[in-house]
Amino acid sequence: MTSGLRKLLSGSPEEAAPLLLGSYLVSTLDDSLVRIRITEVEAYKGSDDQASHAHNGRTVRNSPMFAAPGTLYVYRSYGIHWCANTSAGPEGTGWGILMRAGEIVEGEGVVVRRRGRATDLVNGPGKLTQALGIVGEHNGLDLLDPGSQIRLETGPAPGYVMATPRIGISRARDLPWRFVETHPVGSGG
Repeated sequence: MTSGLRKLLSGSPEEAAPLLLGSYLVSTLDDSLVRIRITEVEAYKGSDDQASHAHNGRTVRNSPMFAAPGTLYVYRSYGIHWCANTSAGPEGTGWGILMRAGEIVEGEGVVVRRRGRATDLVNGPGKLTQALGIVGEHNGLDLLDPGSQIRLETGPAPGYVMATPRIGISRARDLPWRFVETHPVGSGG
């Protein structure tokens, strides 16, 4: 139910991010369904976070981060890979959550075709967006609109969640705002 996700995303990103784990990121592009269960995210807190794209305020590029919770923010990382975030917090804050990795639930054949390989399919933010077919033209979509071609859906609660420092950034690296669903030692997972 999207109203539950909108309420979840209305909170502070470092509190909402671990609760987003287990949710599904769904793509229905090109008549193909891909459903990925989110297993890794990172929180970014606007002007209070030097690593955030919104640290210095609103720009044309980052404007979806300032939109209603659940707005898709798509950007190029290092000019190579698309990355997908959802806006979080009250409208106007510039807060967001980067969706970094997941597990394929439906559409593995589509993902293999889009990725051009059969291994390491969705274990990074650029791989995740490529698997789902997310590109710049999807920037600004409402992820909580059930009719959207790219959307978030509730899923099962995550197992164990580990908080670590964020990765792949050069500022504010010490904040433990990367959240990864893990499996307990000895679980076989």
